[in-house]
Amino acid sequence: MPIRLLSSDVSSQIAAGEVVERPASVVKELTENALDSGAKNISISIADAGRTLVEVADDGCGIPADELELAAARHATSKLVQSDDLFHIQTLGFRGEALASIGSVSHMTITSRVASSKEGTRLKVDGGISGKLEKVGAPVGTVLRVENLFYNVPARLKFLKADVTERRAIDSLVTRYALAYPNVRFKVTDGRQVTLQTAGDGDRRAILAALYGVDVAKQMLEVMDIGEGMNLTGFISPTSLTRSNRKEITFFVNGRWVQEFSLTTALLQAYHTLLMVGRYPLTALFLDIAPEDVDVNVHPTKAEVRFRSQDKVFSFIQRAARKALLAYTPVASVSPQLWGGARPQTEASSGRQAGIDWSIAHDEIQNSSFRIQNEEDQPSNLQPSNLQTPAFNAVPLLRLIGQIGSTYIVAEGPDGLYLIDQHAAHERVLFEKLMAQHEKKSIPSQALLAPEIVTLPPQSAKALTGQLPFLNHFGFEVEEFGTNTFQVRAMPVLFSGGDPASALRALVEDFEEDEAPLQTEVEAKLAARVCKRLAVKGGQTLTTEEQRALLNDLETCNSPRTCPHGRPTMIHLSVDNLERQFGRRGPR
Repeated sequence: MPIRLLSSDVSSQIAAGEVVERPASVVKELTENALDSGAKNISISIADAGRTLVEVADDGCGIPADELELAAARHATSKLVQSDDLFHIQTLGFRGEALASIGSVSHMTITSRVASSKEGTRLKVDGGISGKLEKVGAPVGTVLRVENLFYNVPARLKFLKADVTERRAIDSLVTRYALAYPNVRFKVTDGRQVTLQTAGDGDRRAILAALYGVDVAKQMLEVMDIGEGMNLTGFISPTSLTRSNRKEITFFVNGRWVQEFSLTTALLQAYHTLLMVGRYPLTALFLDIAPEDVDVNVHPTKAEVRFRSQDKVFSFIQRAARKALLAYTPVASVSPQLWGGARPQTEASSGRQAGIDWSIAHDEIQNSSFRIQNEEDQPSNLQPSNLQTPAFNAVPLLRLIGQIGSTYIVAEGPDGLYLIDQHAAHERVLFEKLMAQHEKKSIPSQALLAPEIVTLPPQSAKALTGQLPFLNHFGFEVEEFGTNTFQVRAMPVLFSGGDPASALRALVEDFEEDEAPLQTEVEAKLAARVCKRLAVKGGQTLTTEEQRALLNDLETCNSPRTCPHGRPTMIHLSVDNLERQFGRRGPR
């Protein structure tokens, strides 16, 4: 094939693909331009998840009329003059590609006015072609309106995700910038509903309260550290407040949101040995470093950076976060009963959930009674196809021995010793009870004495709104109670005493951006999420009655050997294995 030059429109669309991947990319570029202009008020309006409209209005310095056409041209910027300036970047934008890229794949309208002018100027750009300048009345600042995004690139339009996913990406983006710039007032409108609004008073903790609720904001630990030419501020969560993914780990470097693997790794190293496997902190950290020590010209989206002294930055982040954790986290005290201290059986442990239904599904077993499995219960030829049969999954009646580390229950069976993970076991019990009630279409509900108010981030609130019918069907009574806020009025009797906020967050916390929409998940999967969150946790001391009731309930389950997510509930040490370990039998 002959070599030829690409036409200007094709090259523009290729370049736009590097900068504008989705509606959230448009919001990001326009928001950063507004911040660079010195805006104190930024209003963002979207329609159809940004497909048909993205409008960003600010009260910044504006664009002079004689520079408006140039602003929409490729590689035109006011932030760079020569190549050396790339190593002293102090603004969010500098490549001069954003407006040109956006204008090449949409109908874009720029309306702007500077303080020295009595009237504003408007410019329309359709598919990369600029129209004539118009004089209009306008306040000081800039209003940038992007309509029909990707109208001339239908292939890119088809690759956009569902509306709820695209809206979530926009809300997540603006949420991060609201935290990074607390002195700027942000307002996001989705149709007629305001999904995010901040005061712009400089109080980051107040913004955290608006995004995640007052309870979460109170728990967040403040980080403030200076040293080695760097300054780190922000908030990290205590070890008791975690998420199941890394999506809530946010880093800003010199005011720029970055997704840098080394920074995340340094933070997680600070939590080393303090968090369970698969749990991640909630974080908003802001690193200020000399511009010449960081390279921001790595990727067209400016989301990646490189540090001149990577190891020094890594160590600084790790030390600062660890220092905050140790300063705010008290040393756990050892409970006396773990060392054989006596305790009244009626005393309730303050570390466990009160009011959980520990009802026994059948008569309490006697310590000396066992159900011996026959050949039908325990087939001799265990093939992989037999592993999920009720006969194999069944466990014998167990005699309670005690609890280890407030996490594992020790029991004796007719064929050896059983170690039961109390969280996984209770998760299985709750799940099977809930699904059994669901099949009978009779899930009893219990009203709360006082309704529980739960505030979620905008992106999580949207995901949960579509799940309200599911929650109500499963015995919850949840209703919207203002912007991103929900009111829980009742819970299933099975979860009596559990935390309603945990139940709601369980439905949205594990939701990944590349998953199918949440509403397409089967009911059993969503029920398993709620049961996992409300099950008794590891580290919670249980009374003897509670331990015995949990064992009895587990014995009646159809699949007692695994939790609903597939993790084992118990480990079996046979008598034969114990005798070999103690040398009572010959080697294998």
